[in-house]
Amino acid sequence: MLSIVAAIIKVPEAFFTRYPVEACTALSSISDISDLLRRLLDGGHSVIAGRLAGAFRHMGRERFADEIISAMKTALYDVRETNPFVSANVRISTITSVSPITIRMKALWDSMREVIITEFPQPPGLADDRDSYLRHLESSYVQDAYHSLSIEGYNVTGELIERVSSGDWNPEQNELDRQNRDALAARGYWQAFQLVKDAVDKILEGENPSSIVRIAHMDWYRELFQPCAVAGLIPITDLAGYRNAPVFLKSSRHVPPRSEVVSDAMSTIFDLLECETESAVRAVLGHWLIGYIHPYMDGNGRIARFVMNVMLASGGYPWTIIHSDDRTRYMSCLEKASVESDIQPFVSFIAEQLSGKTDDNPSM
Repeated sequence: MLSIVAAIIKVPEAFFTRYPVEACTALSSISDISDLLRRLLDGGHSVIAGRLAGAFRHMGRERFADEIISAMKTALYDVRETNPFVSANVRISTITSVSPITIRMKALWDSMREVIITEFPQPPGLADDRDSYLRHLESSYVQDAYHSLSIEGYNVTGELIERVSSGDWNPEQNELDRQNRDALAARGYWQAFQLVKDAVDKILEGENPSSIVRIAHMDWYRELFQPCAVAGLIPITDLAGYRNAPVFLKSSRHVPPRSEVVSDAMSTIFDLLECETESAVRAVLGHWLIGYIHPYMDGNGRIARFVMNVMLASGGYPWTIIHSDDRTRYMSCLEKASVESDIQPFVSFIAEQLSGKTDDNPSM
């Protein structure tokens, strides 16, 4: 017997037209796209990927369709979307239920939001001068990349970050560039940062920040690790997305939820973000909950800080860098929130970082 995901990859295209109800039922039962993406990437199934993207889009599951196309193209596969249901008039809605992780996260959100509203600086309001805000964001890039990558243990310098972002980096011609883990991480960060900047631009134009992040966060993740995957330093299947294995955090008492509930948990995060009216709450709890759930095997901190800054931008707060020399306190505050459900230290910490530090020349 095969799993639904394994079977839906193996069936021929004719199955969708001969048995459209069965095919739709099988696709509707898939609640997490990550396992499907992992199998598509591992086998290089570009034709099947295009077929399944078309099937999901026919069923109204646009996000799954877009994620399949995005993941395969990030891995440099040529994908052409086709609709296998083109001659079948069938559509089945996905039925979802409330999971225990959803109930827990909503309770945590409700218990923590008032502390943030009370203690966090009032939002300035959406920036009037969009170009000025984006220029400030651009000028913060080297510092932001340096500190964010340093927090995660990469040995980067301002010079390396500038070289990679300027295009003076060629893994196809330069063997050292191809093998340099730190350079690949810096390149991935630059690629992801461009997409985050695009998201901020849309938010400054008035688009819904939570809807944007729900759609874009997987692309941010894939760009972070695309250089390492293409260079062969990590499996190409790592670009699939959410983890499918347990994860344990070094020097932490917090154990992230099991992988089977990650998809529900992430969906809940975005639901909570969309319902939240306070940008400060979205920024603080959006960041913390990404770390709490730990949806990826790697990259959680970087994605969490991207989410935080996008939500800060939605309230007119400036782009905020968490400095690597504050790493110990940063981790301690996250630990207290995760283990003791006490968000106050993390609120105070982010509020202090918001005021900024002078660090025009990251360590070379």
